[in-house]
Amino acid sequence: QVQLVESGGGLVQAGNSLKLSCTASARTFNTYGLAWFRQAPGKEREFVTDVTWSDGKIRYGDSVAGRFITSADNGKNMMFLQMKSLKPEDTAVYYCAARTHYLIGVASSYSYWGQGIQVTVSS
Repeated sequence: QVQLVESGGGLVQAGNSLKLSCTASARTFNTYGLAWFRQAPGKEREFVTDVTWSDGKIRYGDSVAGRFITSADNGKNMMFLQMKSLKPEDTAVYYCAARTHYLIGVASSYSYWGQGIQVTVSS
């Protein structure tokens, strides 16, 4: 069982930056990687980024590519999301998730989820 805890959310003005952290309570060696998803009110959960442990490859969703930077430390069971040039449309609850299936970016591939943390970007 992997428990995930997000931290670092809050309120920020558009154009500014914010950094999220995800800490896993147990070793994630039996997972393919970690990811961030987000969900805005009234919208479906959206893929943000994923890091694969085996090759260190990082993938981003189209809406955040070039603005968000992901890093991870498998030894410390942590993952970080540096969000830059934030926009009001980035407002959402951000979830950390652990991938237990091969397919990247699909919510059903992630068996473990954090409680989520609110990020609000004001205009």
